[in-house]
Amino acid sequence: MDPQKIEQRSFDIIEQELKRELDPIQKPVIKRVIHTTADFSYADTLCFSPQAVEKGLEAIRGGASIVTDTNMGKAGISKQTLAGFGGQVHCFMADADVAGEAKRRGVTRAAVSMEKAADLGEDFIFAIGNAPTALIRLRELIDEGRIHPRLVIGVPVGFVNVAEAKEYLMEADVPYIVARGRKGGSNVAAAICNALLYQCV
Repeated sequence: MDPQKIEQRSFDIIEQELKRELDPIQKPVIKRVIHTTADFSYADTLCFSPQAVEKGLEAIRGGASIVTDTNMGKAGISKQTLAGFGGQVHCFMADADVAGEAKRRGVTRAAVSMEKAADLGEDFIFAIGNAPTALIRLRELIDEGRIHPRLVIGVPVGFVNVAEAKEYLMEADVPYIVARGRKGGSNVAAAICNALLYQCV
């Protein structure tokens, strides 16, 4: 089968198996995450702040760049589509200055990566799929007024402080799309970014 037909057939199956109506604005995001993971529980655990999708679309169309916490997430985002609107995808995790600062202070590179993003002075979209410490530091930077995200995609996966970090982020005054609980991952973060990007085209 043609790849596009396979994808469309997959989305048709998702539509059939959901057996319920979703918010029409949130639906493309939820369906793409289910398509990426084959996990229908995301229809219940993905949480959206008011007008989160609309604000994300507005940011992309305005040329906003995306900061991720993994190179895997960066690899999965459609950089060509984002570039068409003037944005780029950044991941600072492997940068020598980030690694050195994290080691010196005894903190995670993910936390320092958020600080580096703040120092750039841009209003980024953040797509966090791995490190809860990135979400925690991001919330702190928001509270300090050092950073003003256009949207935070908070979907780290794991067992230590993951669910708590997501809830902490959701209490901030910032647009968010969050996968409550332990589930998530870089692939989910990338899928949400791509769902937004494809709606902009």
